[in-house]
Amino acid sequence: MISFHFLTTHVGSIPHPNAYEIVNKLAGKLDAPAWPQLPRRTFRENMYAMYSPALPAIVEDAAKEKIYFDTQQDITPALEAFYEHILADDVDHFALLPDHASGFFAMLETLKSLNPQSEILNQQWVKGQVTGPVSFGLTVTDQDLRASLYNDMLADAILKNAAMNARWQVRQLKAVRPNVILFVDEPYMASFGSAFISLSREQVIAMLDEVFDAIHAEGALAGVHCCANTDWGMLLATKVDILNLDAYGYIENLALYPAELRAFLNRSGAVAWGIVPNNEEIYHVTAEGLAKRLRDGIRLVSAKAAARGVRIEPEEFDQRSLLVPACGLGSTSVEIVERVFEMLSQTAAHLRQ
Repeated sequence: MISFHFLTTHVGSIPHPNAYEIVNKLAGKLDAPAWPQLPRRTFRENMYAMYSPALPAIVEDAAKEKIYFDTQQDITPALEAFYEHILADDVDHFALLPDHASGFFAMLETLKSLNPQSEILNQQWVKGQVTGPVSFGLTVTDQDLRASLYNDMLADAILKNAAMNARWQVRQLKAVRPNVILFVDEPYMASFGSAFISLSREQVIAMLDEVFDAIHAEGALAGVHCCANTDWGMLLATKVDILNLDAYGYIENLALYPAELRAFLNRSGAVAWGIVPNNEEIYHVTAEGLAKRLRDGIRLVSAKAAARGVRIEPEEFDQRSLLVPACGLGSTSVEIVERVFEMLSQTAAHLRQ
């Protein structure tokens, strides 16, 4: 079993306009540096546009700073060309592009260029991320504002695109670190079970597992991130290795799924606790207080599991925990980001004692 022991990383997005202002700090402060997404640099770096160039029938509207699928014309030729790359296992066709993901290439360059004597090279982990098929398909629409996830032909292409991009990322990241974590970001899963998502539990699990299988095929660990609250039991039932949740706001909700959590732990699953707030609240907390908040939350999960006849010892999480901010940082300020990463490191130090 891999021992994480409160390894630190982050979700992805930050407010910086230039990657080189932050990648060195991320490489130095985080146990598992994650390449930064820079949505304020250009709309092409938002979590949907950055993964879109290889998709069939996709249109990039620079004037309106949006992407959409054009299904007014016959999209069969575009789909055929797309699937030719899938059938040929042409992973490089699904690469991130420098003008859509400058943070990825800046992080690769930074990690490759570190002095061989640098203590930073003791890090064995690096993290990447890809937008999940559910969130992508429900956010990116066609020209008539119909969610692309409900177009069967496009839905499968979106799924294959995410899986292939994840594989490409893992290959690049393994060139700079031996151990890779690739997270699938699914913020839209917070709406699962509502009128906004007409997908069954089985459909969601199958879609996510296809991406997780692709990540595993390249020798990396697969994580899943969801902002806010969701059906954690459903995500725990997938093949995911690391579950990431906003523990600052929703840790008690994990206690609703003791059997699923027990099964997840039995197969060496780990939890990335988003215990450090990602907004102005960061100025009103201390590392000691956040460490206590997480310990108390874990004890609560354990106690509620025991009340339902499921044994989960709090100590089990000592080696199966990662620490991250509560969510992405792209919508906040540079000052808050500096404080968040400092608090993240300090909180990890408290928890490791």
